[in-house]
Amino acid sequence: MLATFRRSRKGRPTTEVLCEWLFRPLAHLVVLALLPLRVAPTTVVLSHFGVGVGAAVLLAEGRYWEAAVALQVKTVLDNADGQLARASGRISELGRYLDTECDLLVNAALFAAIALRVDARWEAALAVACFPVLMAVLSVDFGLEGLYRRERGETPPAPAEEGALTRALARAYDRVLGPQDRLVARVAEARLARLLREVGEPGRRAAARAAYHDASTLAVLVNFGLSTQLAVLGLCLALGSPVAWLWCVVGCAAAVPLLYARRELRVRRVLRVREAGR
Repeated sequence: MLATFRRSRKGRPTTEVLCEWLFRPLAHLVVLALLPLRVAPTTVVLSHFGVGVGAAVLLAEGRYWEAAVALQVKTVLDNADGQLARASGRISELGRYLDTECDLLVNAALFAAIALRVDARWEAALAVACFPVLMAVLSVDFGLEGLYRRERGETPPAPAEEGALTRALARAYDRVLGPQDRLVARVAEARLARLLREVGEPGRRAAARAAYHDASTLAVLVNFGLSTQLAVLGLCLALGSPVAWLWCVVGCAAAVPLLYARRELRVRRVLRVREAGR
């Protein structure tokens, strides 16, 4: 059981606390139940998609407690699909794209449900605006982790050749979420390049790049992840205030430029120390 849990864990540089200590252990129980049945991970993806859409419907109807519970079930299943894939050796590009795009649709449904449920027009407008804001925050988390891994020489495995459905989902991802991912990478690299414009010494450049692509930034961003977001939404729904979650999303977005500024300060400090030590 413990060996299966270790095999099913997703290796990440930092930890999403709620996910690691609550949702992953619960998801592991689901994995243990499904492994002997040889349930496909994609089936679990479709299951959490259905539960997520159901939660959005409950939210739109004002059944906040039921929606809150359904969202936590959705999160457990969302973690279970990847854990099941790793535990059973059935990791696939199809599952990865399907999972991401199902999450995208559920997120859209949740924000739409809030917009339909609230009374004030400004609250509905805030709900609509927060959907791309949250997707941008999640893209920053994903993109900066990818840059962190690349900086440390970790190369992602080459995708396996799969069928027409996988290719269609990959194209959909590239058109909808791909621009955000590429923008995150371009902005990060452009800001770093500006800081290193007049730095020629390889040692100073390497130290600055390591300071810029830091684990502490990821440790904050990973806890803005979807599992935590839906847990917070569930709490807000239990308290009867879905709008409170929208302000949490705004707060997460406001933290992103501060994290970028902190990274730049780290680089400047490293460069000054290296310069003084020459």
